[in-house]
Amino acid sequence: MVREQYITSAPGLGPPRAGPEHVYSIGIYGWRKRCLYLFVLLLLVILVVNFALTIWVLRVMWFNPEGMGLLQVNSEGVKLEEGESEFLFPVYANEIHSREVITDAKQGVLCCWR
Repeated sequence: MVREQYITSAPGLGPPRAGPEHVYSIGIYGWRKRCLYLFVLLLLVILVVNFALTIWVLRVMWFNPEGMGLLQVNSEGVKLEEGESEFLFPVYANEIHSREVITDAKQGVLCCWR
């Protein structure tokens, strides 16, 4: 048997092959990978906090499909069945229907009825 045939036919034996000088790794390694994981974790935390605060605001303000708390919003306008309502800014209305209107203000109250 010729030596070349013996070397190539025997398992595990073969002519020594020169390996590549540079091995290029594909992907993200080292500190870049850690920073990417930290960034994704930070985004996940912000997402969870944002969702929790949204649910909290909806529960505190008593939002429902009909309105907010005791205020009901419909096609004719805003309706307050019973209870109190506080307005922080001026209220402009074409019509106000009520059995009784009680105003309590620390400053002056200006009502213009036409």
